[in-house]
Amino acid sequence: MKFTIENIKAEHQKVKSGADFPQYIQALKTLDVSHYKTYVSDGNTEYFNHESQSVQTGSKYDFLSISDDLNVDSFKIRLKLHQQGGTDYMTFCKDCAENGINGWTMDLHAMTCTYFDRNESDVLTEQVPG
Repeated sequence: MKFTIENIKAEHQKVKSGADFPQYIQALKTLDVSHYKTYVSDGNTEYFNHESQSVQTGSKYDFLSISDDLNVDSFKIRLKLHQQGGTDYMTFCKDCAENGINGWTMDLHAMTCTYFDRNESDVLTEQVPG
């Protein structure tokens, strides 16, 4: 594998808000990450290469309870605010949890981010600039 969890953490530390996200994605692509999946409940993220080998971050913060009530409209408002640099990562994760978003899958080839609910059903897919 071309990347380690330490490489990824070094790139992630450069992200201060959603506005920094496109540069982060480009750095991951350079490391040969094909896609990753993040869980809001504890921040664990699994990063995959093109051969489906992976590394995980493990839990990154105290457990967040994911709401049973999915509120996509409210989530979209909070997501837009985050993407514009209006919230930090932890605030965004709390917003996800409160709106029933369990996590997201980022496909670095298609440049899409797909958010999913508690049942891991896709609820919103966005094209990522970059």
